[in-house]
Amino acid sequence: MSKRITIMLDNDLDKKMRILQAKMIQNSTSSVSFSSVLNQVLREGLKK
Repeated sequence: MSKRITIMLDNDLDKKMRILQAKMIQNSTSSVSFSSVLNQVLREGLKK
């Protein structure tokens, strides 16, 4: 279940996330939302 929240990202993190999103879009046949990219990065980071 998804939950809508508001977060504040530093400009450098926003830029890195947008670059990652663009790469994911290039490698996909469908759209990739910013939220899905953020969720994926958080899941991978929390595994460590």
